[in-house]
Amino acid sequence: MQRTPADAIAPGPIAIFGSGETSASGRRVYEWLFRRASPPVRVSVLETPAGFQPNSARVAGKVGDFLRRHLQNHRPIVDIVPARRRGTDSGTDNEQIISPVLTADMIFLGPGSPTYAVRHLQGSIAWHTIQACHRQGATLVLASSAAIAAGAWALPVYEIYKAGEDLRWCDGLDLFGPYGVSLVLVSHWNNTEGGSELDTSRCYMGRSRFDRLLEMLPPGLTVVGVDEHTALLLDPAEEICRVMGRGGVTLLRRGQEDIFGSGKTFSITELGRFRSIDPRSGVPDSIWERAAEARRRPPDVIDHEPPEEVLSLVEAREEARSRADWQASDTLREHIRVSGWRVEDTPDGPQLTPTRDGDE
Repeated sequence: MQRTPADAIAPGPIAIFGSGETSASGRRVYEWLFRRASPPVRVSVLETPAGFQPNSARVAGKVGDFLRRHLQNHRPIVDIVPARRRGTDSGTDNEQIISPVLTADMIFLGPGSPTYAVRHLQGSIAWHTIQACHRQGATLVLASSAAIAAGAWALPVYEIYKAGEDLRWCDGLDLFGPYGVSLVLVSHWNNTEGGSELDTSRCYMGRSRFDRLLEMLPPGLTVVGVDEHTALLLDPAEEICRVMGRGGVTLLRRGQEDIFGSGKTFSITELGRFRSIDPRSGVPDSIWERAAEARRRPPDVIDHEPPEEVLSLVEAREEARSRADWQASDTLREHIRVSGWRVEDTPDGPQLTPTRDGDE
């Protein structure tokens, strides 16, 4: 994939999914994004939004599996990045864990908890690296909970909908703040899981509760509601937005509601007073230079070493094989594959290679 030269950098596109990131409608979005570059496309899928779940590797792995199986023409090379929580070996401040993001052409964050994602990304090496790489041309894909977390204010979906906590907003990652745009992003905008008995639109809040939530927001921002199986594609460099998928995108600002259906395009200034920025703004110099150096190197000479967590899985698998515990061995092989690596047994011991398109 051709990267933007370091001396002519421009931010990459941003895709915001309301849902359906591993569906037929999602595939068309990835096709559109991947066509902007030449294969192979390197993709980093971060576990962070679902890092509190024991199966977070599987949650992220499903996205990797989808890309490998359904976008084979683009030869995606997928890294599952196990940056799960602060203060741990699998943490969002662990440079080794985060390193695949430095060379990614596409960075994906998806399902989980919006508030958890904010807590473990805000101000972290992972988030600064994501910002640096996106501003140097990488595509950023945000789905479901990660989309909510990226706004100036984040909706505590599970805390309100599942635990019955009081209506409120939490600080978000404010991805668009440096561009002069204050956004609140709401996925699952047209959800109907509650049927006729319960209004679950507006990301399970329902219209009545969401109207009260709107009253709690400060003035001057734009609420962006993205329907299910729909994506809003923003191109900061071209200052154009595009709607793709089954549904539409709703903009609420200044007491006005505008709906843009699938296939529609509109100026990015509809979101607010969008401005160009110093791409280094808010990113530590060390992280910016690390990303710039990594992205200057030709893709075929980039080091691609397995993280310690994958090596630990390989070691555990070897122990299981020594006990002839083949069921445990197969389970560990699956965990390794979900993490983006294929293990092969050779006379010299297990060998790891990154999984690519079509790998099972």
